Amino acid sequence: MVLTLQLRLLPTAKQAAQLRATMRAFNAAATYAARVGFEAGLRSQPSIHRLTYYQLREKFGLSSQMAVRAIGKAVEYFARDKTVCPVFRPDGAMTYDERLMSFKGMDTVSLLTLDGRELVPLIYGEYQRQRFDRMKGQVDLVLRDGQFYLYASITVPDGAPIEPADFLGVDLGIVNLATDSDGTTHTGEAVERVRRKHTKQRRALQRRNTRGAKKKLKRIAKKESRFRRHENHCISKQIVQAAKDTARGIGVEDLTHIRERATVRRKQRNRQGGWAFAQLRAFVEYKAALAGVRVVAVDPRNTSRTCSQCGHCEKGNRKSQAEFRCLHCDHSISADFNAARNIASRAQAACKPASELPGLAA
Repeated sequence: MVLTLQLRLLPTAKQAAQLRATMRAFNAAATYAARVGFEAGLRSQPSIHRLTYYQLREKFGLSSQMAVRAIGKAVEYFARDKTVCPVFRPDGAMTYDERLMSFKGMDTVSLLTLDGRELVPLIYGEYQRQRFDRMKGQVDLVLRDGQFYLYASITVPDGAPIEPADFLGVDLGIVNLATDSDGTTHTGEAVERVRRKHTKQRRALQRRNTRGAKKKLKRIAKKESRFRRHENHCISKQIVQAAKDTARGIGVEDLTHIRERATVRRKQRNRQGGWAFAQLRAFVEYKAALAGVRVVAVDPRNTSRTCSQCGHCEKGNRKSQAEFRCLHCDHSISADFNAARNIASRAQAACKPASELPGLAA
């Protein structure tokens, strides 16, 4: 599995200016290489290299390897879309490979700039520290909100696979972000509280419509996004740990295109629009892979209307958002808990051999 580690740089004011100048020259060179290649009808690395290599070095002051990486950035874009000539942002990401950078211990990195090499301190958390020795090859230098970061991709082997005899079903929702088939509920109260606070702030700032208000709006959006991401990390970690400790797999809903299928009232649109269910599922899946826990996505249709006790399915079974009462067997249970149990059953059925399914036994 490929993971991305974020390392924060702590450059001096002089080093920050050097890094920014290097990034600007690099992206300007990448844009130039892309334009020359596009106008000449060329899209490959060797062909664009022959046309632009010496010009990039002379015109933008890049080192030999920086020029190669700038051409590589243009070619990577053409690999995705050959019909458009890209214009890269001045502060866009810059690729550093082993010829342009090297780690000096675990707290310093040597980066090549237009003015030579600079030793820049870096900091990171325990998560990155445990995987630091796996960093090899290239990294991306990124400038975000005035801070410099290195993003390094590492390959981590998946955990020893656990062959599950049972599954932990997980129902994703808006009121309760996740409810599992053991009855554990991860409420969305904190997320909803933050959402309401920021929605109120956004409305006031949008009415002002000033430059300062627009900057504040961007900060609010990023702050709310970071909070949701943190909550999803915490929830996914607990779900995966619960499944691993009991040697079970995890059953999740396949909610692809759910926003297009579902209709909500106007007052609920903002709340549904901020529902980060795809992120939560992605976190569950990658954490499960590292732990060797199997994840199975199932069809979510009627999981909230089907009785997990007798299997009776009817719209009237769902009394409210929170309550489920079966009209056939009178089984009463939390609606989210009931859905999670149905998801667990479907995940288990999806993993059974055909010979074990009802009506198909030999």
